[in-house]
Amino acid sequence: MSAVVGERQPRPSTQKKRRLIPPVYLLLTLLAMGLLHWLLPVARVVTAPYTYVGVMLLLAGICVTSTAARAFAKAGTSVVPFEQSTTLVTDGLYRYTRNPMYLGLVTIALGVWLLLGSLSALAPVVAFIGIIEFHFIRAEERFLGAIFGASYISYKQRVRRWV
Repeated sequence: MSAVVGERQPRPSTQKKRRLIPPVYLLLTLLAMGLLHWLLPVARVVTAPYTYVGVMLLLAGICVTSTAARAFAKAGTSVVPFEQSTTLVTDGLYRYTRNPMYLGLVTIALGVWLLLGSLSALAPVVAFIGIIEFHFIRAEERFLGAIFGASYISYKQRVRRWV
């Protein structure tokens, strides 16, 4: 059972809709990583057998993201950023991080980077983290604060943004 905190308030009208959602940014990141790794390799900084740690990170990222998304589905609220949130989910993985879906996506990207092992493939991961942090997380925090008010502020004080 999901913990429901606070009542829903009207959606802020000043919020712009984003056309690309984070999984699309992840796919673009993975494509850029592969292209840079094969077309413009800079330095191989991770070699086998250490690259295989990437498989564990990749699988962990998939598990974290899907578990967090299922919690939203169970609570009956949208996983799509900036759509009307009806419930503030604060249990499960959300007790430890306010953004487990984003954390999972970043973990997937880091896992793929370890599998590739080249320094050039790391640049898109850094860009992806910046996009998630500045174009999604921070804006969503304002959005959720406007919807859930004091309940969300209290949640932010108890739970870290990433880990």
